[in-house]
Amino acid sequence: MTPEELAAAIRTVLEEASAEGSLALPSAEIPSPRVERPRNRDHGDWSTNVAMQLAKKAGTKPRDLAELLIPRLEALDGIASVEVAGPGFLNIRLDAASAGELARSIVEAAEAYGRNDSLSGQHINLEYVSANPTGPVHLGGARWAAVGDSLARILSACGAQVTREYYFNDHGTQIDRFARSLLASARGEQTPEDGYGGAYISEIAQQVTADELAAGRPDPATLPDAEATEVFRSRGVDLMFAAVKAELHAFRSDFDVFFHEDSLHTSGAVERAIARLRERGVIEERDGATWLRTTDFGDDKDRVLIKSDGNAAYFAADLAYYLDKRERGADCALYLLGADHHGYIGRMMAMCAAFGDTPGTNMQILIGQLVNLVRNGVPVRMSKRAGTIVTLEDLVDAVGVDAARYALARSSMDSMIDIDLDLLASSTSDNPVYYVQYAHARTRNVARNAAEHGVSRDPNEAPFEPGALDDPADAALLGVLAQFPATVAQAAQLREQHRVARYLEQLAAAYHAWYGATRVTPRGDDAVSAGHVARLWLNDAVGQVLANGLDLLGVSAPERM
Repeated sequence: MTPEELAAAIRTVLEEASAEGSLALPSAEIPSPRVERPRNRDHGDWSTNVAMQLAKKAGTKPRDLAELLIPRLEALDGIASVEVAGPGFLNIRLDAASAGELARSIVEAAEAYGRNDSLSGQHINLEYVSANPTGPVHLGGARWAAVGDSLARILSACGAQVTREYYFNDHGTQIDRFARSLLASARGEQTPEDGYGGAYISEIAQQVTADELAAGRPDPATLPDAEATEVFRSRGVDLMFAAVKAELHAFRSDFDVFFHEDSLHTSGAVERAIARLRERGVIEERDGATWLRTTDFGDDKDRVLIKSDGNAAYFAADLAYYLDKRERGADCALYLLGADHHGYIGRMMAMCAAFGDTPGTNMQILIGQLVNLVRNGVPVRMSKRAGTIVTLEDLVDAVGVDAARYALARSSMDSMIDIDLDLLASSTSDNPVYYVQYAHARTRNVARNAAEHGVSRDPNEAPFEPGALDDPADAALLGVLAQFPATVAQAAQLREQHRVARYLEQLAAAYHAWYGATRVTPRGDDAVSAGHVARLWLNDAVGQVLANGLDLLGVSAPERM
């Protein structure tokens, strides 16, 4: 019996008590009970506070309501006993057969186990990474690539329609500086004072030159400054962005939409967005500029949209981009931003409200903290190719995609993290990704050994008897397995992908303990028993859940290690 099935059964018991009059509460006021694992497993398999939740509305005491429910719950198939604890908690024990059925349910559900429809009907536009196209993806962008893609997978697993989006900042002074840096490199000159350095600049400059010459055009470095700069701008940005896309794809972080900032200005989207806000009466002209009255919506000051010189302020693109997302059907525009964008939240939420939308619902912003790399106890400061920053490529080169993604996704986004390269490259239980992946590989090895010893899940050879899962280690492992769907749903609701990673580590620990306490294969010449067969089902259920969880984080589930 899963926690969802148990919650539904408790609700049915409450509705029956309401219908017969023993519970003085209308059926419409009975919520879906919350079922949780007790902190102390000696207290039972599951616990609910539903009696405490409903007692006041029903005009009774929590313990009295709990006592009313006990015989009704104990009469249900699969429930061994129910006890009242403390002020009115109900502690529920399942019989072994009922608890063991979960193993079959998981194996039969396969990849679908853990998925749900809690976000069905929601269209979420998830924007992440969105680094300037003037260099490789830096370490902060790498964190957002891992976190964003993991969140997208989790949200999709809960039924949401998710659009993964990358905002391509190809409008502004950083592109001018990038083009001048490429030209200086091609001409063998010093990098401009406000330019970009690093070996990648030389590589791109050389590629632009080679492509132009191959096309029968002159060496762009020999052209007049304005013409040469334009060649390096157009070709260099394309090459840089292609490299960024390739980096992200190799990191298993692909996007549905690459949105070009410049298109907001060339398509008239900025003007349309301002016109929409003007219709809502929140635009005013003063000091020769166009302002959005964001203070009407909680911002600390109003924001300029069109400056007195006629040029659009950066914030104008922000509001045009948000409106574009909403017009493309997004119910929620979810932004993943770095720590340096914390000051943007107030103005962005005010802008959302100015359009008549609901901040926190139609717009959500997650702020992530910094990442530090450490090797041999010493911080890693610089990249071989990028010069002044550490990049996604550096991290992947050091530990691989699986370890990099897992390390970046397993911590809360609002916490600064140190990534120990030595630890992630190690094959020890202290390395969290190795610990989880090894657990999955062990389940596959156990299954292979079981086949060699004649232990099979084929019902024609041996039926599955869930009641044979009667060891305390079986119950403990089943209890952890049962929590996976709720963990996924909660991770989606709270936008906290790290909950999945921490759950996988908990499951791996429970599995390793179970592996040491029970057997799937018979000893010596012993016959294959119902317990061996049932534990093969349980072993394979663990493997399935580990694989499902790792997939939500974009991490592989190896068959062997």
